[in-house]
Amino acid sequence: MSIIKFLISKTFLKQIVLALVALLVLCFLMFKWLKVTTNHGDFETVPNLTGKSIDVANIELKENNLVMQIQDSANFNPDYPKFSVIEQDPPAGAKVKEDRKIYLTLNPSGYRKVLVPDNLTEKTFRQVKPTLEALGFKVGKLTYVDNIGKDLVLKMQYKGKAIQPGDKLSKTSVIDLVLGNGNRPSSK
Repeated sequence: MSIIKFLISKTFLKQIVLALVALLVLCFLMFKWLKVTTNHGDFETVPNLTGKSIDVANIELKENNLVMQIQDSANFNPDYPKFSVIEQDPPAGAKVKEDRKIYLTLNPSGYRKVLVPDNLTEKTFRQVKPTLEALGFKVGKLTYVDNIGKDLVLKMQYKGKAIQPGDKLSKTSVIDLVLGNGNRPSSK
């Protein structure tokens, strides 16, 4: 039998039709199975957790069939309470599947500690101020004493105590400076 006669024979055409019907039935069953197993069209809405405590956030996520995943943060935000949610991913209002992890960034208990550079004395105020501000400190009270070096940083103080090399202070701490006024110290 030649190939052309075989391709147009009733047996071959019956086999093709049966194969197509079997393929359609298989596709239909697979789509139904996927819809059931993936909960197609069923979504949970992510609640707004910003500013809420860990416990409240966990309760709200469980009520919405979602899972909490905590991410640590070193960025303290004074506008939010300690250990409260400051960011979330996915954002509030997003539609997600059940049991989806919601990543929460928490507000730490305070600003992180920063090492105060010990090489800032004997430098000018103009050099020291941007260095301190770049590290996150604030320059506080300026006190002038007799010293030939005008605006030369002689001492750094925090809350009235001299800052020692290797001291760590919280970011945004106010550092007071003792500067020279350009006058020779009077000798008595």
